[in-house]
Amino acid sequence: MSIRLVTELSRDVIVINELGLHARSAARIAEIAKKANYNVWIIKGKKRVDASSILDILTLECAKGSKITLKIDDQSDLDVLNDTVRQFETGFGELG
Repeated sequence: MSIRLVTELSRDVIVINELGLHARSAARIAEIAKKANYNVWIIKGKKRVDASSILDILTLECAKGSKITLKIDDQSDLDVLNDTVRQFETGFGELG
């Protein structure tokens, strides 16, 4: 019998692109989240959604300036977390 220790990790990010989280940026997040071995979450306020679901992401209604938390359920998905953070930091390639 093996025991797996769960090590949740999270990062806070700010939505910086003018259009906020819209369909194209939500699709990019979902695409990255689907590479994870375990769950990836997006949290805004008291609402937590599955980052691999475009529709769930859109229900958060994240406009420019929104503060959200990205959370992974396991450290093995750290690359997924970092890649998602980079998308937010670069405005999903929509800046400038």
